Amino acid sequence: MKGRVLVAGFATRHVAQSAHRAGYEVCAVDHFCDQDLAWCTSDREKFEDLADLPDAIDRIAGRHSFDLFVATSGAEDLPVPIPLCGTPGDRIGRFLDKLDTQHFFESCLVPVPRLLGEGEYPAMVKPRRGAGGWRNTVVRDDAGMQAWETLYPDVPFIRQELVAGVPASVCCITNGIAARAIAANEQVLRGSGESAYGFCGSVTPSDHPLVPEMMAIAEKLAAASGCRGTIGIDFVAGDETAWAIEVNPRFQGTVDTVERACGCNLFDLHASACQGRLPESVPPARQVAVRSILFADRDMTLATDLSPLKEFVSDIPWPGTFFGKDQALVSVHGWGPTRADACALLDKHITTVRQYMR
Repeated sequence: MKGRVLVAGFATRHVAQSAHRAGYEVCAVDHFCDQDLAWCTSDREKFEDLADLPDAIDRIAGRHSFDLFVATSGAEDLPVPIPLCGTPGDRIGRFLDKLDTQHFFESCLVPVPRLLGEGEYPAMVKPRRGAGGWRNTVVRDDAGMQAWETLYPDVPFIRQELVAGVPASVCCITNGIAARAIAANEQVLRGSGESAYGFCGSVTPSDHPLVPEMMAIAEKLAAASGCRGTIGIDFVAGDETAWAIEVNPRFQGTVDTVERACGCNLFDLHASACQGRLPESVPPARQVAVRSILFADRDMTLATDLSPLKEFVSDIPWPGTFFGKDQALVSVHGWGPTRADACALLDKHITTVRQYMR
């Protein structure tokens, strides 16, 4: 074993699996504590609300000594008495606030949707803090703006101009002063309802014509960010322009598809970058990989054990878990030599999973 690592945050399975495959002993603090997290960790602490996360970290830290601490969403800026493997606290704050991130993009002179003044529409309204895009909303008039503020009272927000294009991201490895772009991904969003802009999957590699431009911009931004380890730069890729949208200063939800497509281990690359070492070359994509998150279409208790489907399913709930309507149930994967092949296999796997959920 290379050492014992604690991974903590709202969802950790994707990072814990990568660290386990890299040869670390892994413990986790996680909101879900699904079956496949248990398979790759030696100990776990479950928490309900993010306010409970520090106490959960303290409990597991009281049982073990750790060599490294890796934060996922919700834990990025927590003070933890374990050696940090990631972006330092004095650098990460600006990327947890979308207004500060906007100013960072503007200072780097890259295309970014402009901030709108009061009364300018249509507007993309986003909470200044938060991950996953779940409360992002397109507002077209004053009534829509008032409805958003009523739904999310006392939530600071930004309003950006609406730009058309394909949601995308670039996974980068950075040592704080230089960076390598590893893979460009298409991001799959919910597409409808109150969480229309919520992340629900990815395709790696992206086949958008602006991929070379996005990779170059992402390397520039990652190198200038002062972050360390693996980070993601989100884009909207239009016909002629790739607009920078966000910096995710942590492991991204695209870990599964990047690793499957490129055959790399992102935790190894992350740990090396935190010690100052970047990969000499970018691992070429060997296939196309796709992940789709399935959501409950009704209030339900999942009675069936999905673990027999572990070859193509992740985030596997324990039998008897209750899900409210629209809660994330499980992730399903597909892969193949082309995008069409990968998506066809994904559709086949989704059909199989749905048969278990009747």
